[in-house]
Formats: sequence, C-alpha cells, structure tokens
Amino acid sequence: MERMKAGIIGCGNISTVYLENLQNSPLIEVVAVADLLEERARARADEFNIENAYKVDELLRQPEIELVFNLTVPGSHALTDVAILEAGKHVYSEKPLAVSLEDGRRILDVAKAKNLRVGCAPDTFLGAGIQTARHAIQTGIIGQPVAATAFLMGRGPEWWHENPEFFYAAGGGPMFDMGPYYLTSLIHLLGPIRRISGSVGIQIPERYIHSGPKSGTPLQVETPTHLAGTLDFHNGAIVTLITSFDIQGASELPRIEIYGTKGTLNLPDPNFFNGDVKLRRPGEENVEVLKPLFECGKNERGIGAGEMVRAIRSEKNHRANAELAYHVLEAMHAFQRSSLEGKHIMLESTFEPDEDLYEGTDITVHPS
Repeated sequence: MERMKAGIIGCGNISTVYLENLQNSPLIEVVAVADLLEERARARADEFNIENAYKVDELLRQPEIELVFNLTVPGSHALTDVAILEAGKHVYSEKPLAVSLEDGRRILDVAKAKNLRVGCAPDTFLGAGIQTARHAIQTGIIGQPVAATAFLMGRGPEWWHENPEFFYAAGGGPMFDMGPYYLTSLIHLLGPIRRISGSVGIQIPERYIHSGPKSGTPLQVETPTHLAGTLDFHNGAIVTLITSFDIQGASELPRIEIYGTKGTLNLPDPNFFNGDVKLRRPGEENVEVLKPLFECGKNERGIGAGEMVRAIRSEKNHRANAELAYHVLEAMHAFQRSSLEGKHIMLESTFEPDEDLYEGTDITVHPS
C-alpha cells in the first residue's frame, strides 16, 4: 500500500513522539510541518530530516498532502480541523476533538459534507492493554460488567511543563487533558454512556509554574481542577470517575477497574498502550495476569491514524473516529453542567464500538 503523504500542524512537545513513530510507519509519510512560530517548525523539520517547513496556510495549499495531523493546543483544535477539511484533506487531531460541543458538531458536519475522514486521539485504547481487557469482557471472563472505577489523581502539569497556561484555560483541566484517555477506554469496554452526574471545583486556585524560565510565575486558573462523577452506561454498568490536578500527595487508587458478576479486571494506565491486565476471581486472594492479545510498546501514538489510512483505502471504518471523540466531548461537558445545574445530564450522542479485530484470540492467564 502506498504511503499517504501527510503534514503536521503544531510543532510543540507532543509532535516529537508522533514524528518518531511515524518515521517507521508503512502507511504514512510526513513530508511537511507547520507552526505559528516558523522557527519552531524549521527546528522540528531539521530534527527529523523533513524537507518542508511551512506557514500553516502554505501547508494546506500543498496538493500532494492528503492527511494533516492537528497537534495544536486544545483551543485551536476546532478552527484548525475545519480549515484542514475545507482544504480538502483528511485530519487526525490530538484530543479533545474541540472545546465546545458546537465546534465538535461542526467538525463532524464539515467532514460529512466534504466526504473526508476525521480521526482523533487518544488511540491508546488500540494498544494491548485495553484490547486485552475488552476481549476478556466480551468472552465472559468476568461475567456481566456491573460497575467500574477510574481515577486520575495527581498534581498539575505546572510541576513539569514549562508553558502550562493552556492546561488551566477553557478546554484544559484534568478532565479535558486526561479525561479522554479514561472515557475513551471505558466507552470502548462498556459501550455508550446514558447519563452523568458530577461535582466540580477549583480546589487549589493559587498555582505557580515550577519548571523552566517561567518558574515562580503565577497561573490563572479558569477551569475546574477537580471533577468527580457517576456515569450510567446503556448496558447498566455504573462507573465512578475522578480526575484531579489537586492531589498533592501520592494516591494508591487504581487507574481503572471493571467489576463483573464473575470477577474483577484491573487495567493499566490508559495513557499508555501496554501494561498488565490483572484478573481477580471471586474468593481468590491472588490475582492472575492475562496474557496480552499482542505485543506493543508503551507509546505508539499515531497507530490510530495508520488504521484510518488503511480504512480510507479499503473503504472501511476506523476506530479512533470523530463520533467516538464527540461522545467523549459531550461526556466531559456533562460533568460541569451537572454540577452547575444540580441534576443528571442525559447524553444526546451515542457510540457503538466496532467489533473486536482480535475476535477468536485466546486469552490465557498466569499468576501475578
């Protein structure tokens, strides 16, 4: 299959791992990069031996480019996605799909009108960790899922990021930053969400940058930094989810656990592609580790885009798609709406995951 020529808009921190991974892709060839800061685009192009470093509008005018990666900050995702689609190119965006639901819906509508594909991170759920867990659920290892818990508990990114301001603006915070990993995984494992109730707050409003040349600079916090809620899924499962930038000490809570009528699954960090999936059966003290369906690395960002390219060429669906990303976006907004309005929020969107590509693969277990 001929490699699809692609460009990247946004040459910040996350672009490095994409470029590292895409260099080895048999499906995608990155031929150009662009950034609002031209010197940053040129530096990234030189680092990865990419010939062309353009202004954003110049990149979009290149006829050989069929796919564009949108790696800009969250507040620019929707505007950039629409510009890419209007230029007649497929888009694969970093998460979240958009900041507002209106902008998210516009992306879907423009893509449909233009007959173009939209992919959206995270694609970590395509890795061995979540795929192994999904297959275990589908094959009945834990029986019927009845509940789950998910926790993102930690200090904010100002402790390690030199420019963390966007994490505390609209479209940031722990829910919009890390929530997509958890929500995407839960939806892939349990199906669509029916309703959400939540409580949110800015528990630590005074913050300072602790890394880089801006160290000591105060941060303006404009978005909730602690969000807790209950999600009712269409399949009947009840899920508790907390995302927080307000946990100053360590937490021993699990990343994700799925509770079924015949056992419990403990899942690895959904921010990564691999990791052990552990099974605890009723009445057993010891856990068992499920053999992964396949081997993969810890960070394979971009495989969702590769699957999208393959799907475009074969006229099939791809899994890290805009409909899933929009359902996640609506769920994230529901936490804050529920807290402000004091009621459950019924989700209007839905999403049905495609059938498991690894159907029929055996899962074996061994003691932890």
